[in-house]
Amino acid sequence: MEAILGIDIAKATFVVALLTPEGRLRRKSCANTPAGYAGLAGWLTRQHVTHVHATLEATGPYGEALATWLHEAGHVVSVVNPAVIHAYARTQLTRSKTDRIDAALIAQYTATQRPAAWTPPAPEIRQLQALVRRLDALHGMRTQELNRRGAGALVADVRASIEAVLAQLEAQIAHVQQLIRQHLDQHPGLRAQRDLLTTIPGIGETTAAVLLAELFDKPYSSARQAAAFAGLVPRLVESGTRRGRARLSKIGPGRLRKALYFPAVTALRCNPTIRAVRARLQAAGKPPMVIIGAAMRKLIHLAFGVLKSRRAFESRCAHP
Repeated sequence: MEAILGIDIAKATFVVALLTPEGRLRRKSCANTPAGYAGLAGWLTRQHVTHVHATLEATGPYGEALATWLHEAGHVVSVVNPAVIHAYARTQLTRSKTDRIDAALIAQYTATQRPAAWTPPAPEIRQLQALVRRLDALHGMRTQELNRRGAGALVADVRASIEAVLAQLEAQIAHVQQLIRQHLDQHPGLRAQRDLLTTIPGIGETTAAVLLAELFDKPYSSARQAAAFAGLVPRLVESGTRRGRARLSKIGPGRLRKALYFPAVTALRCNPTIRAVRARLQAAGKPPMVIIGAAMRKLIHLAFGVLKSRRAFESRCAHP
């Protein structure tokens, strides 16, 4: 018997809402561990359910293992943006918010909207994602320590402690960067994609690794679709006589936009295609942050182009 399974995921636990073909709704809470997954499998068997269409929100690492386990068990899995579920909840006039209510809402959304099936990334992409996210975390810790050192008025022992931590962080950052480089070199497909991406002025090896891990691990039908996933397409809000100003949608992984900011600033100086975008927008009177956002978006378009064509970047062939 096929059924719908809505999943509200958290760090330590998850709640499932099982919607049967007869319209019955049953709930269960499980530990977010392999033992919890086995408990879910046994519970589904006792409900005489052999196949489900399961949906959960994209909440970073908390749901990845469960989604992969469900997929490998032969179930259909959908992983949706939390903003989509939030918008759906508003259409249902949902007033309360609990794990049990959210799981049931996700089940209802799955039954009515039939979201697209999700496929887990290849093992080499999952490893690259883990390395890239670890590098990002290390950079964040280094920034925190640098801010503490910069605050001043530190006693000698505290300053020495900060310096020791910074030295260790620098060593770990270099180590993880080397691991990323080795990982890409060991996989011919990833190595070829990295080499293509780094022909684009403004995109270095670190940015290329982030793009391969966090953006181009999914199939896109167009460059605009890839930019939309990164939250870099304009979003215009107007109502009645009020005329709004288009802003970046910022729907999607913030780490992607963070990773593209400084490459875009660099590309505005050294990439002729991006410089042409800047000239056009400056002539239209656009402010600096709008120009940087457009440069970030254009970098994704260029990256999509070189990966799809499998040809190195040539400025004379690119158009603003």
